[in-house]
Amino acid sequence: MTPVAPLPGGPAILEVRHAVRAWIRSRPGPIAVALSGGADSLALTAAAVAEASSVRALVVDHGLQPGSKDVADAAAATAVSLGCADATVLPVRVDRVGGMEAAARRARYAALDEARDGANVLVAHTLDDQAETVLLGLSRGSGPRSIAGMADWDEPWGRPLLGVRRSVTRAACEELGLTPFEDPHNVSSDFTRVRLRLEVLPLLEDVLGGGVAPALARTAAQLREDATVLDDLASELLASARAGDELDVTVVADRPAALRRRAVRVWLHEVGAHSLSDRQLRTIDDLIVRWRGQGGVAVGGGPAGARLVVQRRHGRLGAELEWSLL
Repeated sequence: MTPVAPLPGGPAILEVRHAVRAWIRSRPGPIAVALSGGADSLALTAAAVAEASSVRALVVDHGLQPGSKDVADAAAATAVSLGCADATVLPVRVDRVGGMEAAARRARYAALDEARDGANVLVAHTLDDQAETVLLGLSRGSGPRSIAGMADWDEPWGRPLLGVRRSVTRAACEELGLTPFEDPHNVSSDFTRVRLRLEVLPLLEDVLGGGVAPALARTAAQLREDATVLDDLASELLASARAGDELDVTVVADRPAALRRRAVRVWLHEVGAHSLSDRQLRTIDDLIVRWRGQGGVAVGGGPAGARLVVQRRHGRLGAELEWSLL
């Protein structure tokens, strides 16, 4: 690899480097960076090159805008100029199922996972992204899990910049003389997250006197810490309540709701349920603690033409497929 000149020592890039350094020290291993060409991922890439022995850049081309290939190629070239060992452009097809944002996210992460070759992949989510994620979770109203935000490590995805403001990554690019790509989707009011960024958070900052984004990020961190403890306790409860593929109601019935519902949620995922709503989970919980002989609860899961139904029989919860008659 061609030697690269040391990065300028401005305060913004130093803050980004310190965040990346701390993350890498706690999780050694090969590093790849998901690079979009925007300010956040450019600053992350520059810092990673300065802090890690070798870094690969992975650039996803979603193909959603004219000239997207040129943008991706330019980002890859910048990565190499910053000192990345190599930079790979990953063209993807976005199917739009479930909305463009969700479909693009699925396609992006699938491409990154396939191309990472065993490396940890750093993504450039900032403190501001974390605040937006918490607000989106609040709107879903599905409890602490939905407002715990993003973790700095969710194997194989690393997020070293969750404590860094978006303004800092922009300033870091200025210090480095880098010109970020400005994605027009990031200012389009068609997307809920963009409206949160441009309308809701500034209004909250004004009304509440500032500090809203850091406060939301702190709240998410505290909830994740609490959730880790509860999840560990719920795993122990689930292990003691297993009865083959079923769940022994008598073991979980008298346990605190926070543990009981966590254990039931994990069990439901294991038997094939997905996209569980809070209402479904509470109705299933009623099969345990408010048993009146009621019928089963249908949940998402199962092949086409069938539905997964959770039922209580003889003191146990089980999940069965019910096939529709065509």
